[in-house]
Amino acid sequence: MTTLTYDAPSVASAPSAALPHPPRVGLDLLRFLVSDRPVEHLVGLWRRYRGDYALETPHGRVTVACSHALVAEVLDERGWEKKVGPPLLEVRRFGGDGLFTAFTDEPSWHLAHGILTPAFRRAALRVYFDGMLDVSGQLVEAWERVGEGAEVDVAADMTRLTLETIGLCGFGVRFGSFSGSATHPFLVALARTLTTARRRINRLPVLTPLMVRENRQFDRDVATMNATVDDVVRDRRRSGELGDDLLGLMLAGQDKVSGERLSDVNIRYQALTFLIAGHETTSGLLSFALYFLLKHPEVMARVRAEVDAVLGDRTPRYEDMEALALVKQVLQESLRLWPTASVFERTPKQDAMLGGRLVRRGEAVLVLLPALHRDPVVWGPNAEAFDPDRFSAEAERARPATAFKPFGHGKRACIGRHFAMLEATLALAVVIQRFDLSMDAGYALDVAETLTLKPEGLKVRVRRRREVHGEGVGASAVGEPVKAEAGCPFHRAD
Repeated sequence: MTTLTYDAPSVASAPSAALPHPPRVGLDLLRFLVSDRPVEHLVGLWRRYRGDYALETPHGRVTVACSHALVAEVLDERGWEKKVGPPLLEVRRFGGDGLFTAFTDEPSWHLAHGILTPAFRRAALRVYFDGMLDVSGQLVEAWERVGEGAEVDVAADMTRLTLETIGLCGFGVRFGSFSGSATHPFLVALARTLTTARRRINRLPVLTPLMVRENRQFDRDVATMNATVDDVVRDRRRSGELGDDLLGLMLAGQDKVSGERLSDVNIRYQALTFLIAGHETTSGLLSFALYFLLKHPEVMARVRAEVDAVLGDRTPRYEDMEALALVKQVLQESLRLWPTASVFERTPKQDAMLGGRLVRRGEAVLVLLPALHRDPVVWGPNAEAFDPDRFSAEAERARPATAFKPFGHGKRACIGRHFAMLEATLALAVVIQRFDLSMDAGYALDVAETLTLKPEGLKVRVRRRREVHGEGVGASAVGEPVKAEAGCPFHRAD
């Protein structure tokens, strides 16, 4: 496997070609609106029109930016900004003015961003590591309990892993996802809310008020999530110990100039945002990474050699993560081919020319990441191939930063991206350290879409590696597990 090399295109010298405008694509638009896999449909149109294109939608005309040349223009922070369009407005119904769904000019966004950013800087991540290791140990124990050679549902278990991780590391709470007990009402409400939101995003807006039963259930589910988070915040305040986790920072943090603090309502929205966004995308990333490793045994062998050299049979340490370079490259290449948060919207701050036409302020430009990440101008003629060497330090230096954007861009980029990569690096390394994995050779990748992308129906057979004899990973390997707060409504006895 060789490193992809090329002359990085200069953004300044790459003007947009005239943008094709399929005239009211008609059947294409209808298929998009009723599809339960809209991203797949958008990617299909990119392949058909061989580049950037436009769609007339019920919300107005949308430019779909697929090429690096066009995307680089709309990522220029001087003239363009994030747009909170119809999809995010739907999520805003339960995410409120949390960081992900807030408008950039909302005072609450600036306040929360200033308070919470320090918690996600690289230097601050060490505090979360023991919690991440605790939950990775729960996954290992759950897979050992299923028996030698039994199948596990990868996406489901990775979702359990990432939800438990953000719950424990961010809020000191446990959902009991690996305990085998009944699913917590919060998780039931969360899953149903995300499904409803996805349906509403794809549906003609005039139809949503007619879905009376669905709307009532949605309202009940949102109320359940709100009440549960409010109880967690209330219990933390009553304890008298705010803690050094994310919730503690939300409660204690204040603006350095004004001294203003986050309101309890905004803390609720921030908590919901982190619980949702903090688990959905990372679980998909880990699922795709395992799929690609099992499809490419030569890469799996290289990754295993790295994990064995760095970790051996001992418990991972925070300092080990930096040495797992190939593991991180596998994760990055998985994000390139299947970015789990696959689209985001931009809009010009003032009317601007793009792709040979005028784009009005407020008009949406949709950045389609699966297309951007396959642009042969940047990624070469083998852009569809899985090759982690694309993310060697040398290759990354040669490539424009605007060509790879799985976490968004600029000041509105995902605040938790370093947290997510640390969590995923640890989890993938632990799984490879502890297990031999295999999957049905006939499995064909089927990408399911909710608000994120995940491989559907991916089952993996797990066998404990016989050559690993140390204590490895597990509850006993990290000492006493991090305690859930007394009386916490999320808590389940493990």
